[in-house]
Amino acid sequence: MKAKNKKGHKNILVRYGLIVAVMLLFAMFIIIFAGKIVFTSEGEKWRKVGKSETLIEDRVILPKRGNIYTCDEKPLAISEPLYGIYMDFWADGMKKDSLMKYVGDLSVALAKKFPDRSAAQYKTIIVDGWKLREKEERQIAEYKKQGIDKKVKCRSRYVRIIRPDVSYVDLKEIQTYPFLNQRSTRSGLISEEKNSRKKPFGNLATRTVGSVYKDLAKGGASGLELKYDSLLRGMDGVKNRQKIQGKWMDVVEIPAIDGQDIITTIDAGFQDITERELRNKLIETGAESGTAIVMEVKTGEVKALVNLDRMSSGHYAEGNPNAFSYMSEPGSTFKTVTVMAALDDGLITPTDSFHVGKGLYQYKGKWVRDHYWRQGLDRGYYTVKEGIEHSSNIVMSKIAIKAYGDNPKKYVDAIDRIGLRKKLSWDVPVHGIEGTSVIRTPDDKRWSKTSLPWMSFGYETQIPPIYMIMFYNGIANGGKMIKPFFTKRFVKNGKVLREFEAEVVNPKMCKDATLAQIKEMLEGVVIRGTASQAKSEFVPIAGKTGTALIASGGGYDGGSYVSFCGYFPAEDPQYTCFIGVRKPQRLAYGWQTALVLKNIAEKISSRNMRLSPNDCEIDSTLQKKPLMKNGHWDENKRLLSELKLPYSDQGNRSEWIQIRQDGAKVEVQPLEVKRQVVPNVKGMGARDAVYLLEKSGLKVTLSGMGKVVAQSFQPGSKLVKGTTINISLQ
Repeated sequence: MKAKNKKGHKNILVRYGLIVAVMLLFAMFIIIFAGKIVFTSEGEKWRKVGKSETLIEDRVILPKRGNIYTCDEKPLAISEPLYGIYMDFWADGMKKDSLMKYVGDLSVALAKKFPDRSAAQYKTIIVDGWKLREKEERQIAEYKKQGIDKKVKCRSRYVRIIRPDVSYVDLKEIQTYPFLNQRSTRSGLISEEKNSRKKPFGNLATRTVGSVYKDLAKGGASGLELKYDSLLRGMDGVKNRQKIQGKWMDVVEIPAIDGQDIITTIDAGFQDITERELRNKLIETGAESGTAIVMEVKTGEVKALVNLDRMSSGHYAEGNPNAFSYMSEPGSTFKTVTVMAALDDGLITPTDSFHVGKGLYQYKGKWVRDHYWRQGLDRGYYTVKEGIEHSSNIVMSKIAIKAYGDNPKKYVDAIDRIGLRKKLSWDVPVHGIEGTSVIRTPDDKRWSKTSLPWMSFGYETQIPPIYMIMFYNGIANGGKMIKPFFTKRFVKNGKVLREFEAEVVNPKMCKDATLAQIKEMLEGVVIRGTASQAKSEFVPIAGKTGTALIASGGGYDGGSYVSFCGYFPAEDPQYTCFIGVRKPQRLAYGWQTALVLKNIAEKISSRNMRLSPNDCEIDSTLQKKPLMKNGHWDENKRLLSELKLPYSDQGNRSEWIQIRQDGAKVEVQPLEVKRQVVPNVKGMGARDAVYLLEKSGLKVTLSGMGKVVAQSFQPGSKLVKGTTINISLQ
């Protein structure tokens, strides 16, 4: 019995030894093959295969582009995330039967939200995506069967199913749709984040702010967006897309550095007032284009800069940088330069008089004409002061000939002394000679025997509006000429990185006595001269009108250019303003642009006005007549009740209403809002209009303040969700 047990024990040990030997041998094979994989080219091959299936390296992380703000930090251009929507038909958990079960409902939901494609088209895209995966699977199996070491490009891994990029809110809604409401490993839903550029104020100051390329990675295309592109764009980061537990995840290797924000000098309220007044004048005169600039006297900050061109559709919109690109002869606004130079050189006095007669004066075979020359009236003599007030070309010519006829270089030297020929750089990109002053000198080949008198009243020179406002602002600023600027500071995460101040171009343009004489003349232009129609009862204005013919084809048949440059209030200047209108179709004069400045000055002054209770007189006979707006009934009803104003609602039970006022009487009528139709928001305030339009599925941009006066889609027209509607308020 003992021998038998001993023998059995021995057999167990032998079997155990064999098992151990086999396991050791198997382990050795594993180690050998592992070493082969690690240390040979075959190993490199399999590492590449594994890496390609689980890791996508060196994908760029786009930084958030910096925002551009007004002076009070209202957004002019901001970056917002948008998402490209794709499907990965190779997702590990995606099943054909489940996809086919829900593809119909999913397609209907997508077509309802994004109607640029029909439900049938969405279904075709999704079904074709799955068929493409099956084709790729068959190709992979065929290569494997034939022993072909060739990789199949899996295009079904990244199929775009929605044409436009979508917002975060839309993305969240998409994730609730049939089939897409599962984990991404089952639905295959991929959302790729990218930055987009949005302008909350619509086209307000859009030429100054500039634009970016459609592919935001290319950066700025114009304006401040281009000028400071390197600061706004930030620095790219790097991420790897790695498959972890069956799910693709982004692993950041180098984080992106977001761009810096720019705070501009632009005031949204000033910009809106200026744009509206200039547009009205362009429409009235049928002009080709116009520009308007408002500059703060003491600081040099440009508070409004408007450049409007007539588009092919006939409406006016921001186009060319007219404030810099109007490289034409300025006309009579340049007469102030001539008088300042001669007064400062002591060669004339304000009371010196010159014969103007019937408005015709011949000099070396060429006629100089005053604007009244066709009337045949003999006006006798004008003093220098009257020559400015009545904008006499003859007086300016005779001043230039008397003061500088023997030494014309001294005239150009005086212009240099003032600072008008200094080359300057600007906050916005300019091309060629744009944004520079071009003033002839006696050693110039183009200098002729009549150049001096013609220069005296603004011909044979090229002075862009930005230089002209700089000159007149120098007068308003006590003789200190400073360069207008648009960029106030760079900011990052609330921290100011760099602050800007105006560059002093000339600390003293002229003597104090000269400056006082010039200011008195400019006030006279508005009080009794060529801009007397623009005299304001509320804010005193000083400035100079300008009318010039535009050179074309060797003559002056290119139309006219009318302008006015001045400042207000005249006794204590706060703002300088330039208005220019180019090629009006209907007869226009400098005083018409002065009217534009008057309207701007009054609106800006009233906007900044602060009255104490003692300054206000109340007329007890006045009936309170608050301005009612169309909109939501509950809000209007509460206002009417609190003010105890009688109203007639004609049995109204509508959520949205229209208001009609006849004196103190308020009549309320229902406003019908239909599905799939653009609602009528005219007469509403911004809040109600934006709410109603966005509730209807439209995206909204707005400009102006007050009530809606225009909307880009006509009320009652077919509504296409996701499109952008522009509304104008006034």
